Amino acid sequence: MKKFNIALSILLMNLFIAFLGIGLVIPVLPTIMNELHLTGAMVGYLVAAFAVTQLLVSPIAGQWVDTFGRKKMIVIGLFLFSLSELLFGLGKVLEVLFISRLLGGVSAALIMPAVTAFIADITTMETRSKGLGYMSAAISTGFIIGPGIGGFLAELGTRVPFFVAAVFAFIAAILSLLTLREPERNQDGHIKDKITGLKRVLNPLYFTAFLIILISSFGLAAFDAIFSLFVDHKFGFTPKDIAIVITGGAIVGAIAQVVLFDRLTKLFGEIKLICYCFIFATVFVFLITVVHSYFAILFVTIFVFVGFDLMRPAVTSYLSKVAKNEQGYVSGMNSMFTSFGNVLGPIVGGFLFDVDLDYPFYFAAIFLLIGIVLTILWKPQTDVAK
Repeated sequence: MKKFNIALSILLMNLFIAFLGIGLVIPVLPTIMNELHLTGAMVGYLVAAFAVTQLLVSPIAGQWVDTFGRKKMIVIGLFLFSLSELLFGLGKVLEVLFISRLLGGVSAALIMPAVTAFIADITTMETRSKGLGYMSAAISTGFIIGPGIGGFLAELGTRVPFFVAAVFAFIAAILSLLTLREPERNQDGHIKDKITGLKRVLNPLYFTAFLIILISSFGLAAFDAIFSLFVDHKFGFTPKDIAIVITGGAIVGAIAQVVLFDRLTKLFGEIKLICYCFIFATVFVFLITVVHSYFAILFVTIFVFVGFDLMRPAVTSYLSKVAKNEQGYVSGMNSMFTSFGNVLGPIVGGFLFDVDLDYPFYFAAIFLLIGIVLTILWKPQTDVAK
């Protein structure tokens, strides 16, 4: 138990540092957009470039995680992320910014499957939902503090947050290299007669969960990519205002993950929890288009975060429990379908934003409704989820 706590603490600390770096840059995106005279669609392409690369690399990365080890992929991914943030800070032309985003996508494709598999290795079936809840909370907490710091760092210069993010990611890579030890593979079970190719993706154990990941990541990406532009154009929010709203939402989301997630999965099971979160998120994504006051926007954003922050670890928890000895593969596919949604969400959201400021949120709400229907019809192939 002591070794488990130490390993999990180190992993969560490094995740926190890495995602703190990601969160730093969020409040300055509208300023960068204005500096380089970018359209909403082009910002969508920039956000999507990260996800396209993650989409392409994730299936291979999942196999690498199983073949070469969790630690190596985490360390390499963090070094690449540091480089990508440095390039974005130095870039003065659009081409350099795209190269930065592509490198960032590779780094994410390496990091997330490795971290998820790592946690699956050091937890049991009984403690896994708690471990994955902590993982999501570490990520969310990085986003909590990151935008707040980023908003203030932007006062020193619009590129300063990117340089600070590069330093944080480099520190996380060094910490991972020096302190993490490759875990022993979890032996909770073994999947016999493994299938390959498309049939493996269509495996009833995984396929519905993969669709849920795609739908939820699309909805969240459409919301996240356009939110800062939305409040900047519609309400004149400053980087500090954006930082406060995002930070407030992330704080409540992280608290929900730590305090509520493990209890809710035990109470409802993963599938019912996912359904309730879809309903929650759909309602509040729509409401963002009808509220007008600063505090109403803050309130609605908080509950959007809560819905997504409980939904994502619930899907991951379900998959990790049915994956048995295919943790790396399933984590890689989780990352791939997340990336696919992250590609489509910003692109569609960017185009719709240029037509009407509210359209991206209408579209995201409709897409999330499909997720509600899918979870209602979901018949699990295992008794892992109630």
